[in-house]
This record gives sequence, structure tokens and C-alpha cells, in this order.
Amino acid sequence: MLLADLGAEVLRIDRTQPADLGTKRPARYDLLRRNRKSVQLDLKQPEAIEFALGLISRADALIEGFRPGVMERLGLGPDVCLARNPRIVFGRMTGWGQDGPLAHAAGHDLNYIALTGALDSIGRKGQPPTPPLNLVGDYGGGALYLAMGILAAIIECKSSGQGQVVDAAMVDGAASLMTAAYGMRAAGLMNGGRGGNVLDSGAYYYDVYECADGKYVSIACIEGKFHAELLQRLGIGPASLPGQLDRSNWHVARAIFAAVFRTKSRDEWTALLEGTDSCFAPVLSMAEAPEHPHNVHRGTFIELDGVVQPGPAPRFSRTGLATPLPPEAPGSSDVQAVLSSWGLSGPEIEAAKAAGLVG
Repeated sequence: MLLADLGAEVLRIDRTQPADLGTKRPARYDLLRRNRKSVQLDLKQPEAIEFALGLISRADALIEGFRPGVMERLGLGPDVCLARNPRIVFGRMTGWGQDGPLAHAAGHDLNYIALTGALDSIGRKGQPPTPPLNLVGDYGGGALYLAMGILAAIIECKSSGQGQVVDAAMVDGAASLMTAAYGMRAAGLMNGGRGGNVLDSGAYYYDVYECADGKYVSIACIEGKFHAELLQRLGIGPASLPGQLDRSNWHVARAIFAAVFRTKSRDEWTALLEGTDSCFAPVLSMAEAPEHPHNVHRGTFIELDGVVQPGPAPRFSRTGLATPLPPEAPGSSDVQAVLSSWGLSGPEIEAAKAAGLVG
């Protein structure tokens, strides 16, 4: 989706009988499939493997997300693909990586980030680690690192003329996301345990607070000048608080902040603090976020086929980004048009259909 949103022409090869991932829903809600076409191939047939290699020979990059060794058993491993297309960038997405003791074990986002120290670091003091949706492993440490690696390999190929394999493991990417945290820990700046440090809800000035209406606001006034401005706008005298860096008394300041924020509703605090240097933002629900004036101005959210969703990012000054196409269900693309756009002739397409290679 990321690559397609940025303008890549992406063709997805689906099974003729898609696997049940336990998340069945109408295609228009399967947003990660947006902006690209698909073709169904029965890769159990040798002829279908050859047909897939014909498509691969025309591509800049290939992405696969099987367990290690599956593509090789299919006859579509890196050696085969690079022999057919020496410039192909072969992107491999796994949780544990292509090698190592856990390479062939099943897993999900939560397992991968658990192994990196990331999960243990997320949560409040005295509470178990908190699963941060599946943002850190699947998307932050996985998809983003894979997309970056593919783009880097394509750039390198422009000078070398050679493709290569990109081994993107979610465990590696999630660990990379923790680089700054490991640096702070080594420097003794992140030694308060879970929920006891500046960025993990330990600090009273970097947290969320409940308001009079039961909704929440976020504050993140780390720097002294921003902290001072928030105090002024909240009507809290600096002398009534312990020192900002006095960790032993953060709980005292937190109680004062909590009492103050409970005196007004979230929207009242927003009217008072939003847009100032208090480092403030209301905590919005997924229903509210698309309607916020800043998000509306930026076009941060778009609507496709009646479904509100995040728009493409980042922005470009010259080339711009096209509005994505809505997601399509497997087998619903116009196979003739799709394969023609990839350079296959009419007779080749008809032969593939007649042989039952293409769903």
C-alpha cells in the first residue's frame, strides 16, 4: 500500500482460494489492499510458476511474506527470480527473519516486539506491558523498513545494475525503532522501570489527563520554557510544584495536574490550550480525528467508496500524490486489462485462462 500510494504500479498475486485470516469483511473495508490490482494464480501448477516468472521479469521489485523457504519450494526463490531478472529487488517480510533459531516459528506482532525490549517498555508503572495495537512490529518495524529497504535497493540498482534480496524482519525493525531508548538506558536516563521514565507516562509533564467530562487531553511539555507556559495557562504557580526534574516527587505534581484538568471539559481545555506552546492536544477518538480542523486542512484523512481512512503520506512538492483507488476483492480486477498493462499479449492471456492458470 505504501509503495502504491507513492505511485508504484503494484500487482498483487493472490491465491485462487484466498486464505481465511480471521478478519473477513467486505473488500471496501480491507484498506491495506487499496490502490492496486490483483490476479489470482494457482501456484501449485508448474505452468503458473512460469507465468508468475514472466511477470517478475517485468518488475522492479517483488514482495513476499511467507515463512523462510516457502518461495524456494514454490520455485520462486531469489536465485530463480534473479536469474530471470538480474535487476529484481526481492523483498522478504517475516517476523523473525530468514535465519536464526526462531526463523520458522509462527508469531505475530506482539511476539516480535516482546523479544526486542519494546513491549516491556510500554505501559504504566505497576501494570503489565500494554500491547500498542500492532503498530510497532507489523507496520513500524515491518512494512516501513521493508518499503525503505526496497527503495534503497532500487536506487543502488541504478548504479550497479544488480538486484538483491532485502531481508526485512519485524524483530529487527522493532529493535531499530528502540535505538534512542537503548541510548538513554545506557546513559542512565531510562532506568526507572516501566512507567517510570520521561516518555512512558512516568513524568507528570508527559502524560494524559482525564477531564471533567471523562475525556482526555495530552500534554508533553518536556522543555522548560514549554513547561513554564503550561503552568501559566493552567494557573499553577511554579512554587507550588516540586522541581520538574525531581523524579522522587513527580507523583506530587501529577496529583496537582490531575485535579486541575478535572475542572474543565476536554473541549474547554482545547479552546484554552490548543495552538499554544504548551505542547497540548486533545485525545481524539477514531471517529473524531478525521473531523479535526488541522487534519481537515492537511487532508490527512480521505474518503474512498464511503470509507473514511488515512490518506497517502508523505507529501511531495513537485510530483504530488494521486487519490488512491478503493480496495478490490481478490479476483475482481479486470484480468485482461491488468495483464495487458504488464506487457502480456492477448493470446498469452487467453492461453493462461484456458489452461486454468489465472483465476
